[in-house]
Amino acid sequence: MKYVDEFRDGTLARALAQRIAEAVQPDRRYRFMEFCGGHTHALSRYGLVDLLPKSIRMIHGPGCPVCVLPIGRIDMAIDLVLKHNVLLCAYGDTLRVPASQGMSLLKARAQQQGGEVRMVYATTDALQIARDNPDRQVVFFAIGFETTTPPTAFAVLQAQAEGLSNFSVLCAHVLTPPAMSALLDSGTELDGIVGPAHVSIVIGSSAYRPIAERYRIPIVISGFEPLDLMQSILMLIRQVNDGRAEIENEFTRTVSRDGNLKAQDTIARVFEFRESFEWRGLGSIAHSALRIRPEFSVFDAEQRFALPYRLVADNKACECPAILRGQKSPEACKIFGTVCTPDNPIGSCMVSSEGACAAHYQYGRHRQEVVS
Repeated sequence: MKYVDEFRDGTLARALAQRIAEAVQPDRRYRFMEFCGGHTHALSRYGLVDLLPKSIRMIHGPGCPVCVLPIGRIDMAIDLVLKHNVLLCAYGDTLRVPASQGMSLLKARAQQQGGEVRMVYATTDALQIARDNPDRQVVFFAIGFETTTPPTAFAVLQAQAEGLSNFSVLCAHVLTPPAMSALLDSGTELDGIVGPAHVSIVIGSSAYRPIAERYRIPIVISGFEPLDLMQSILMLIRQVNDGRAEIENEFTRTVSRDGNLKAQDTIARVFEFRESFEWRGLGSIAHSALRIRPEFSVFDAEQRFALPYRLVADNKACECPAILRGQKSPEACKIFGTVCTPDNPIGSCMVSSEGACAAHYQYGRHRQEVVS
């Protein structure tokens, strides 16, 4: 809580705000994307945008694991429940993501027919449910970026060691660097990227070097505290002003150059790259997601239940895809805060606490901007 307390005291925050104001060049505009949904949440929660000069625009990225799940993947999980009678384990936010025909995993659970849906907080919960229900097929719906992938890999290894033949994984783990490249290839115009914190703990700062070099764009890995973010924005400004495109690590207290090698080895042991994977908002991206290796195929729910993937279009009224690409803000969506609210989410960006729409709605950014 040290950094939060210092931010509330205001001394360091004012000093950083002053340095940022002095660093910006009067004839330049700065477009910085915070890739991670946790950073989007912090920017809104602490009102950091209000401390920045108007020449700095913070753009929300696709780093919300629930938000980038395409409808087709949610449909696969729902089919497991309603058609294959499995006991599906999933994280809480995943249950509320709208799917085809007005369905969601939460609504599938409410039907009380066929299978069952349970919310879990960790992969170990899903393993224990499989142990406690030896006569049921238990599937863990694994989502998330590199941060949550090691626990899923461990669960597969543990299930193999214990001979849990009733346990499998529906894998939707995605990868950060390919998504960054896809964003920049799509034409999203950026001057710098605030790199994710938790992901970088696993993959290390060096994982972003090819992106910085190929696209000539600076990347600064940031912690989640408000002072972390302000310092990272200052570091990006200085790189832009100097014409540099380097990887800098503000979050040195946790992130290293090479990352967590043990976690990386565990991931590589269990998973391999998918040829391509469909992302909400970004389309199909080559080698941007993981699947379970053939030697662990008995724990692959896609293989076990022969699940097909169907491409499903997003709701036409929802701007979540454009928001995930950094091309629109939540307020640009006509149904934001009216038809689409946290109690009645139309798109995934309003479901997750890391979603841009949910962050703007929760902390009233949209109301402030309307008044101003």
